[in-house]
Amino acid sequence: METPCILICSIDMKTGFCFGCGRTRDEVGAWSLYTPQERRDIMDSLPARLETLERKPRRETRRTRMARERVSGE
Repeated sequence: METPCILICSIDMKTGFCFGCGRTRDEVGAWSLYTPQERRDIMDSLPARLETLERKPRRETRRTRMARERVSGE
């Protein structure tokens, strides 16, 4: 099944769009239920949605996350 997911799954609270693919939470959750044409229609709208995002998410590295968890766990 074709999907726009690029494994950057973080939702912009202002627009409701995923920073990685541009879909909404509802679209991500129902993706496998859509017809191929519905998926294509959504995918056609994604580039314009991604243009509306004001910033890109910061990716936390594994090393940074582990260090943060070590500090907060003490």
